[in-house]
Amino acid sequence: MSEVCRKQEMAVEGQEKEEGATMIEYALLVVLIAIIAIAALRFLGERVSSQFSAVAVSIGGEQ
Repeated sequence: MSEVCRKQEMAVEGQEKEEGATMIEYALLVVLIAIIAIAALRFLGERVSSQFSAVAVSIGGEQ
């Protein structure tokens, strides 16, 4: 009986370790997505701003 209990405990410990690893993987994905989003916004933000400035100048507004 003790062999069965020990195997059950090992299975439960394995699940806990796997859940922790999964949580870390999700956290790393969130961080990666955030970095990509920030980089894209910084890059596109400058292009969009310059486009709005060009439109403003073409319709007679100030830069």
